[in-house]
Amino acid sequence: MSDPRPAWGAGFETQDRRGDPLDAWFRWLGWGEFGDAAPDDVDVALAGGDRLDSVRGVTIRPLRLTIDVDVAPTSVADVYLRLHLLSHRLAQPNTINLDGVFGLLNNVAWTDLGPVAVGDLGDVVLARRAAGGSVTVRSLDKFPAMLDYVVPSGVRIADGSRVRLGAHLAAGTTVMHEGFCNFNAGTLGTSMVEGRISQGVTVGDGSDVGGGASIMGTLSGGGTDRITIGERCLLGANSGIGISLGDDCVVEAGLYVTAGTLVKLPDGEVVKGRQLSGISGMTFIRHSQTGAVELRPREGGSWQGLNTALHHN
Repeated sequence: MSDPRPAWGAGFETQDRRGDPLDAWFRWLGWGEFGDAAPDDVDVALAGGDRLDSVRGVTIRPLRLTIDVDVAPTSVADVYLRLHLLSHRLAQPNTINLDGVFGLLNNVAWTDLGPVAVGDLGDVVLARRAAGGSVTVRSLDKFPAMLDYVVPSGVRIADGSRVRLGAHLAAGTTVMHEGFCNFNAGTLGTSMVEGRISQGVTVGDGSDVGGGASIMGTLSGGGTDRITIGERCLLGANSGIGISLGDDCVVEAGLYVTAGTLVKLPDGEVVKGRQLSGISGMTFIRHSQTGAVELRPREGGSWQGLNTALHHN
């Protein structure tokens, strides 16, 4: 049995009127045991005990926690600490155990007032309107928006609702309005994200996920293969991949390459896409007359990389 990898966190947990946890926010976190690694001012900042928010019908409780990231999470707070570790860039995607997270997390109404239990939302709206106010419900989901919990340095995010807590965005990353990044996924260097990065997917330094492009994840199909994109790659607008790419690859706009896609090689051989997973220095393109998918050496290619003027954060 391997040695544990402990991580600690301290902050606040929100519980509804039934005592069910809605979320946890960690102001302080790191690797190691809480008692050994936490700064001296944590206990002072968390002093005061529970606080009742009568508007939302929730209780905010001080929280101190140590977990083993190699063991499956056992509570809502445990899950949230792992998501914070990812978004704070203390752990890269696919390096900590996230088994069973959907079964642990509750569906929550994410509002401008904070998290609200879905069953209590009607009462909260009524109370606010009776007092002359209103409530904006941003989403009903198990995962909140990352920016409500973690604001990583050196990134630009045009629409915060499209990046889930647990996303890993390296410095220099830009996520445009139609870009999306799921939890346990993200970028490892300077990248432009105008398409979808699904759960478990990582995108290398200098790569561009074009507008409407899609990278196949593992959640919907229940698969286990992890898709990765290497450095200096381009997914053209409305393209997609279900295989990994190495470095310096281009996928033509509108072309979706899956594991079963038949691809013609430069020597004329035809193979399935899965046999090309991880390949570098190639362009996936459709023949303009036959529509056949072909693989061609880039040899410099027409794409000259990211526009550096867009990535000064």
